[in-house]
Amino acid sequence: MKLASLTGSDNYFENFQVGAVYRHARGKTVEPLENVTFTNLVMNSAAGHFDEHVMKSHPAGRRVVYGGVTIGIVVGLAMQDTGENAIRELGLDGIRLTKSVFHGDTLYALTEVLETKESHRDDAGEVVFRHYGINQNDELVFQGDRRVLVKKRSAWIDR
Repeated sequence: MKLASLTGSDNYFENFQVGAVYRHARGKTVEPLENVTFTNLVMNSAAGHFDEHVMKSHPAGRRVVYGGVTIGIVVGLAMQDTGENAIRELGLDGIRLTKSVFHGDTLYALTEVLETKESHRDDAGEVVFRHYGINQNDELVFQGDRRVLVKKRSAWIDR
């Protein structure tokens, strides 16, 4: 497994090899403001996301983070290494939220390269990434596949 640096020049289409796994350098602690704001923006009315009083009597005992926030944080943590040279996002599939995330949990991201293929464009190729989100206890909380059109170094840099 390769520990990705905070910035790099190895994230063009030609650099991604099927089977490579990256553990992204940063983690992110989920703040209550992020969860409540996003939950309200998407008009999710489930009390478990924003009603502390109700959740005290729930088996979880605390507010749960909306899945969209979990997905956004994990994919965001991976973007520096997988999206810095993206031209376009093509798809997000196979979403699995495997364990609840709570306010104060810290999320980390890992990415596996599943597929690379030529595209209809000469200056870019398609890459399929599988993103994994893990919490501070190394428990899997998210998994999803993201298909991206990525610049080719040979067309954008090596001219």
